[in-house]
Amino acid sequence: MSVAPGWYVDPADPETRRYWDGEGWIGAPIPVDATPPEGPPPPEPEPTPEPAPATPAAGPGSSTGTPTEPGPQTTWPGQPGGTPGTQPGQLGGTTEQPGGHPGQQPGWPPGSGPPPGWPYPTWPGQLPPPRPHGLPLASFGARFGARLIDFGIVFLLNVFVNGIFVYWLAQAYATPLNEFWRRVEAQDRTTDPLPPAGDQAGSLVVVILLLATALWLAYEVPAMAANGQTFGKRLLRVKAVPVEADAPLGFARALRRWNTLGLPTLLWYCCGLGLVLQLIDSLSPLFDHPLRQALHDKRAQTVVVQLPRTPDDRSPDDRADTSGDTP
Repeated sequence: MSVAPGWYVDPADPETRRYWDGEGWIGAPIPVDATPPEGPPPPEPEPTPEPAPATPAAGPGSSTGTPTEPGPQTTWPGQPGGTPGTQPGQLGGTTEQPGGHPGQQPGWPPGSGPPPGWPYPTWPGQLPPPRPHGLPLASFGARFGARLIDFGIVFLLNVFVNGIFVYWLAQAYATPLNEFWRRVEAQDRTTDPLPPAGDQAGSLVVVILLLATALWLAYEVPAMAANGQTFGKRLLRVKAVPVEADAPLGFARALRRWNTLGLPTLLWYCCGLGLVLQLIDSLSPLFDHPLRQALHDKRAQTVVVQLPRTPDDRSPDDRADTSGDTP
């Protein structure tokens, strides 16, 4: 059933009336308590078109009189004069092409950062590995191999220097050791204590550890102070250099670097505590990033690098990097 044309209360707004022409609502609404006119409402006037903007006069030097259009303005989105709808990375409605320096977003003027409130740019992907003074960091395997070679040399020095003291120590412990093995072979379950070692056993242990520490110091510190390399490091082409410059370590820095790893040798007497500390120090480069510094490197502010086989093995960028700065 169709509804006859007329003025009815607007279902969408009960406070107003509108005219129903039999197919839909037309005209503007009127208050519900106002007397509606006879017949349909008068037609709404057509909107007046806005006047066209005045054409700018031709600029000086124009031969044809064609108006010159202003170029795009470099304003940020949200600032007065900015183009509505400008997206990040655009200036005045024009998209900038990628380029610029690392850390600079496309579309930002050189030397400026992002607008207030924008996230600061980050390095895309994974950071490149550092190259102190244009040289790659030495791998843990190369460092460990060089250390084993040096330990072998220090051990041979101890055989010649400490050999007699080690022999006397073995003689001092011969009596309790012989009794221990006798009980093992005879399956003797007696609870009697073993006979004590010789009176000089404790003193011999201290002398052996002091001599071993002194031999290690004499072997490593002067060589590291001169050129950052021991014999083992030369064989595997690794070198310790200061973090701040490619220069010799010097005696004070070389001694400070050795102290952290060498002095705990004196604590071997305390149930092997020194050996545990040295093991932690030796494994610490595996957990240090990005410079792979051991604890003794951190104390002396040094870093271990891998040397090229020849100077020509460096890339052109590395050969040109003579500033001594660490990335």
